[in-house]
Amino acid sequence: MTYIYERKGWPKFRWDEQRLLAPLAQVRHRQGRLIGQMQGLGFSLRSEAVLQTLTQDVLKSSEIEGEVLDAQQVRSSIARRLGIDIGALTPADRNVEGVVELMLDATQNYAKPLTRERLVSWHAALFPIGRSGMHKIRVGAWRKDETGPMQVVSGPLGRERVHYQAPPARRVAREMSAFLKWVDADVPIDPVLKAALAHLWFVTIHPFDDGNGRIARAIADMILARSEESAQRFYSMSAQIRLERKAYYDTLEAAQKGDLDVTDWLEWFLACLDRAFERANGILHNVLAKSGFWQAHASAGFNARQRDMINRLLEGLEGKLTSSKWAKIEKCSQDTASRDIADLIARGVLVKNAAGGRSTSYSLVRM
Repeated sequence: MTYIYERKGWPKFRWDEQRLLAPLAQVRHRQGRLIGQMQGLGFSLRSEAVLQTLTQDVLKSSEIEGEVLDAQQVRSSIARRLGIDIGALTPADRNVEGVVELMLDATQNYAKPLTRERLVSWHAALFPIGRSGMHKIRVGAWRKDETGPMQVVSGPLGRERVHYQAPPARRVAREMSAFLKWVDADVPIDPVLKAALAHLWFVTIHPFDDGNGRIARAIADMILARSEESAQRFYSMSAQIRLERKAYYDTLEAAQKGDLDVTDWLEWFLACLDRAFERANGILHNVLAKSGFWQAHASAGFNARQRDMINRLLEGLEGKLTSSKWAKIEKCSQDTASRDIADLIARGVLVKNAAGGRSTSYSLVRM
């Protein structure tokens, strides 16, 4: 198998500009329109939209790699770091804080140069105890390949399928030096295409023992922020990639096993980004719905548990809300949870869903 980095001329990528003209123009148009819509919101609504977007970015980028983080910990960590008041904050684990630190540095400090030191600090933040699962890894340093070549594999032991094999470790320092120089250079490429190329280039080098995918997506987000000249994030590319994870990996693999023509990868990236803009309308809807709810209930005397659960429902609580789930989330007794729920039903805020008995669940009454 010949990989893209073994091709003559690497890393001089090429692509069919004619094929990309229309999708790039559409993405740039929708990008500008979305930012204009969000900038038209008041400060508090805009902050809520940013908070929801960054929370999705952190959660979904980790989910792509099979790691599930606690949503409330992520939300609280981001809110605290950005100075957004969301009431009581949920303490966050070290691994959550690390992922949040990486994402916020990439997007909030988008104009800062991307240096080796910055990259290794991101990597160290991702793995605060120096382990990936049960395995000890090199943290804050390029990989060494001491146990063999860096490979992306799937399948049971003994019948593994090799999807990709990265360049030998001895090449990493040189490859990364060229990559970092290019990222901050003033090259005549549309910034959105540059974000796509940076993503592919970085994961092809695969410079770390682990975390390469998350860091590649953070780099792409950083360059997209540069294209907008704004630290405010109103859409989540990672959330869209999570929905299209199989196509994402298949398209990456095809590009890494192909030649230096990366038109297919750029076309897929643009289409995925376009769909991310479309999904951002859902965030806008949620933000406006949440604002409308609290304006309509400004004088309601909800207790702290009720306010917290209503906010979770407004933000899209996963799964059905039951009294036992309420008790677990709000750390109260089953009786207290039942009283809280009954009170909200009486006020017309919650409604009992059709299925009853042991599977009784409740939904928010939409305005």
